[in-house]
Amino acid sequence: MIVLETDRLAITFGGVRAIDGVNIAIESGQVFSIIGPNGSGKTTLFNLVSGLYKPNDGSIRLAGETVTGLAPDQLARRGLSRTFQNLQIFSRMTVLENVMVGRHRHERTGVLADLLHWPTVARQNRATREAALAALARVNLADVAERQAGSLAYGALKRLEIARALASEPKVLLLDEPAAGCNPIETQDIDHVIRSITQDGITVVLVEHDMRLVMNISDRVHVLQSGRTLTEGTPEEVRSNPAVIEAYLGVHGSQEAGRAFD
Repeated sequence: MIVLETDRLAITFGGVRAIDGVNIAIESGQVFSIIGPNGSGKTTLFNLVSGLYKPNDGSIRLAGETVTGLAPDQLARRGLSRTFQNLQIFSRMTVLENVMVGRHRHERTGVLADLLHWPTVARQNRATREAALAALARVNLADVAERQAGSLAYGALKRLEIARALASEPKVLLLDEPAAGCNPIETQDIDHVIRSITQDGITVVLVEHDMRLVMNISDRVHVLQSGRTLTEGTPEEVRSNPAVIEAYLGVHGSQEAGRAFD
């Protein structure tokens, strides 16, 4: 089943076609990676799919529904969530509280109910806390739930962002460079988290520069160059494609990507 699809998607900034007629079709439960050199349009494509930008042309479908131009909160209610390249952590809140924020789309009570301390509020808070703890367990952070988020190491903060996105119970999770700035051990932790997520049936769309990670966990890899699709295929097909090697990987990058299969 195709869970996320774009058709001839395009956007222009100041006369520059940043994304130019990109078609993707992602099956449920896949890890679908988008790679390309800096400036190729990877994050712009993410911003289009997640509702931060509105396309000039083309369409987006999520789980069979046309969602072109919908705002991020509307997409979240339909099952799409994302992380960002730069950390967006509430450092003075606890780890658990950070993840509870991600449950907002499931909150049903209002201000009046909170002020009057209705029993439904207490039940909802318990449910939110339990769901947040479950999300933390999925990224191996349950044991630090009550710590202040700002005290965590960088790699743990990256996993915390994933946990918060998971708290919304998405069908599709967009991860924008989740391993950026991570050391090899932290990157391996991210690898394990992504594999765990897809085993639960969640589709992961990944933008990442770490080619060993991409080639190790992806089902399909889509390569962008100057806002256009260069090629798409399995990791084996992409890493050995001469056009990809010339435009992006280079000889060294191709060797690094190849080590994922050693």
